[in-house]
Amino acid sequence: MTTGARALYLCYFGLREPLVQTQVLPYLRELAAGGVTMYLLTFEAELKKRWTTESIAEWRERLRSDGIEWSLLPYHKRPPLLAKVLDITRGAFRAASIARCERIGLFHGRSHVGAAIGALAKWMTGARLIFDIRGFLADEYVDSGNWRAGGFLFTLTKAAERWLYRAADGLVVLTERANETLFPHGSGGKPVEIIPCCVGEERFAAALRTSRETIREELGLSGRTVFVYAGALGGYYLTCETADLLIAARRRDALVYALVLTHRPSPEMTAALEQGGFTRDDFRIVQVAPEEIPRYLRAADVALALIRPSYARRSASLTKMAEYLASGLPVIATAGVGDLDAHITECRGGVLLHSLDDAAYEEALDAIEELRRDPDLASRCQAEVRLRYDLHDVGGKRYLRLYDAVLRA
Repeated sequence: MTTGARALYLCYFGLREPLVQTQVLPYLRELAAGGVTMYLLTFEAELKKRWTTESIAEWRERLRSDGIEWSLLPYHKRPPLLAKVLDITRGAFRAASIARCERIGLFHGRSHVGAAIGALAKWMTGARLIFDIRGFLADEYVDSGNWRAGGFLFTLTKAAERWLYRAADGLVVLTERANETLFPHGSGGKPVEIIPCCVGEERFAAALRTSRETIREELGLSGRTVFVYAGALGGYYLTCETADLLIAARRRDALVYALVLTHRPSPEMTAALEQGGFTRDDFRIVQVAPEEIPRYLRAADVALALIRPSYARRSASLTKMAEYLASGLPVIATAGVGDLDAHITECRGGVLLHSLDDAAYEEALDAIEELRRDPDLASRCQAEVRLRYDLHDVGGKRYLRLYDAVLRA
């Protein structure tokens, strides 16, 4: 059914952002390989400053070779609400224009803004719509301290969500818990797919073919016990608590090394580690491109994912979790985030923190030491990726199945 289908993916992020490189383009390539003619619309911040005619043409050719036709619009930041309205309106008209010219029958809206663009374009063209729900947006803004629960923006976003659920012909959620929360009595006959953040094993193949000690030597980490954290810091990503766990680990083992892979400098993490006794020879905070992540993870022994649990976190699927497991790393993670509790417990691929204090850290570090003595640990972690987070057999197949269901309806 998907062979010959034509779909436009609506993404309110810039093409070169890490999220798009790791959690948008790989899925679009899977859809294109499955027979869908894929179109992509992105919104580029500081478009004239960051992009040249040559770089746009280069990326268009690169994506075209993957079966993806790319269009772009400028992203507007201020004033915040009016900028969103402007971008949604312009995006809807551009999406409708592309749909008419290219005979597109399906809009695929990533998160709320992408889905809003798709809902308006659907009204203009009659094409169908998938709402790819990436999280409980209003509740996430409350978690991060940006909005007040029950405030104007919170209430407006909740109303927009209800409209998008009605407008959508198919839905994607990231976790079983999100599905149970949003649709406890079913989705009204609309097809729903649960698609967590996935990774392709081939992305990690080259790093895994290289010995851990070789990469450690190249990175100056020989002889160290390397704890790694990958991803954003701050907000519900618990910077101080992550530092406290690392400090507890170093108290037990003077060879512990903290490797933090993030998108921007973190003075807060630097200060917390130094106050806890780490010298500049004992940690590194590195701004890493997505393609470099597998090599750094290969150098590590233990991975960390400390996130503040909340109502909004029921919907969270962590890209870092799939990346850690694909690298064969055991994980220390906070309980109550997405489906991680069940996944980590069932695969015995890590340890859950049920509280954030020294006693819990010590217990977790004891448990992770015991896990690391298991010779089957790495293969078990990688088997979990193939079962739950594989780009081809989980992500790609489920998206294709949803496209089939929506286009058949």
